[in-house]
Amino acid sequence: MGKNYVDIENDLGETLRYRKHVNGRGLIAHGAKVHPSAIVDSGAYVEPGVQIAAGAHVGRGVWVESGAIIGPDAEIAPLAHIGSRAAIGAGAKIGVRTQVGTDARVAVGSLIGDDEIIADGERVATDRRGLRLAA
Repeated sequence: MGKNYVDIENDLGETLRYRKHVNGRGLIAHGAKVHPSAIVDSGAYVEPGVQIAAGAHVGRGVWVESGAIIGPDAEIAPLAHIGSRAAIGAGAKIGVRTQVGTDARVAVGSLIGDDEIIADGERVATDRRGLRLAA
């Protein structure tokens, strides 16, 4: 049986330890909180200070930067990038290769399509079809 952690050196020369999440084998940094019922797929990286709630699903190759919050039952599709301190509301869906900027907020139940870019600090809410609602 292989080890359940990986050590990775960041750009500042610091070594960060990531453990493999029991549901999906994605890499979770020390200091991140991931609910046991959440799924973090292989190839995903969850940085320190991140909180991932019950029932959330983080797809393959997703990068969740430090301090981000992923709400209950949210779905993050493969290869998406969630910026530092961003918040994804309960039940929201983030599309493939979508980028959510630093300090951005995606409202509860929102549907964000593939290849979209949500700017730093932007607030987004959509209807069930993914059409943006007025702020």
